[in-house]
Amino acid sequence: MKINLSLLALFFFSFSFAFQFQLSNEAEVSVLTFGPGTSLNDAFGHNAFRIKDETKGIDVVYGYGQYDFDAPNFYLKFARGKLNYLISRHFFSDIFNYYSRENRTIKEQILNLSIEQKQKLFDYLENNYKPENRKYLYDFFYDNCATKIRDVLSTISNNTISFEKPKNFEQKTFRDLIYEHVDKNSWGSLGIDIALGSVIDREALANEYMFLPKYIHSFFEVAKINANGGLVKSSTVLYEKKEDNSASNFLLSPFVIFGLLSFAILFITFRDYKGNKRTRWLDITLFSLTGIIGILLLFLWFGTDHTATWQNYNLLWALPFNVLIIGQLLKKEVKNWVKSYLKFLIIMLCLLTLHWIIGVQVFAISLIPLLLALAVRYIYLVKYFNS
Repeated sequence: MKINLSLLALFFFSFSFAFQFQLSNEAEVSVLTFGPGTSLNDAFGHNAFRIKDETKGIDVVYGYGQYDFDAPNFYLKFARGKLNYLISRHFFSDIFNYYSRENRTIKEQILNLSIEQKQKLFDYLENNYKPENRKYLYDFFYDNCATKIRDVLSTISNNTISFEKPKNFEQKTFRDLIYEHVDKNSWGSLGIDIALGSVIDREALANEYMFLPKYIHSFFEVAKINANGGLVKSSTVLYEKKEDNSASNFLLSPFVIFGLLSFAILFITFRDYKGNKRTRWLDITLFSLTGIIGILLLFLWFGTDHTATWQNYNLLWALPFNVLIIGQLLKKEVKNWVKSYLKFLIIMLCLLTLHWIIGVQVFAISLIPLLLALAVRYIYLVKYFNS
């Protein structure tokens, strides 16, 4: 019932804008920064605009992070990087209740804008919210819920905002910035480290830090507008996250799971070595999984619009060609080119290690046990087939 009433109120609220767009002199414009949530989707936080005008009875929040679930072929477009996101508009009370229930910190920065700039921003957001304008092509690093806040403000202020480095600024790569929100030994981090390529291992420019909501907050704190005044008039914490003492389950972390799987691979390989035999199902499994992962990575690199998945050297351990020799591994004797290919796989693992050491690309730490086990298995297969 409450949801229906909110929707009904929002409908009349929207309808009234067709006749009343003028803000009063008491109107305030602020940027909200929401802290991280518990899921990977919420791990990086969120930003939004708040327009508050008590004289006109307005208190709404505009955000640029809503999925377009009605888009045809939603999951395919999401995978290919062609999914449109939407600007959303909600009553502030609903937004506050939602994020406080989720136990996520809510910070507010009231902006030092003129009444003309406030009106211009309000008109811009309302025009952006029209059905024909709501969609935009999302990019995690360069066009997301945080960067939209920066870019929209720069537009309505005629680029009179100058962003300076906040206090205690440290130069970091895009991947390091991601690690600030995602534990390196987590399944979310594993997926990110496998899917995203070496392009995110370059140092981010100061302005590029603002793809993360928390840096929108810190950069805005020291930003200047019109060359002399501070962009932020005042800052407050509307809701402080309550301490959560729930401990993470290390035993189910990727490093432990891959460690156990790697131990099993090494144990079977040692047993094969002692018995001068080869466990075929293990080889079929390893080459199938690494090959399929490699095909997916190749698709993300060349078959999508995701710029962050380019130049992904995880392909040095997950080679798509691995699926092509599965038929050979079913046989007792393999052809000579398979023996050469196995040596090639060992060289690729050495090249991966070099890439990691010199900083071309950082790989998931939880993969270390698996990569060691793969190297040992490949070395054993070369020895076995040449004996």
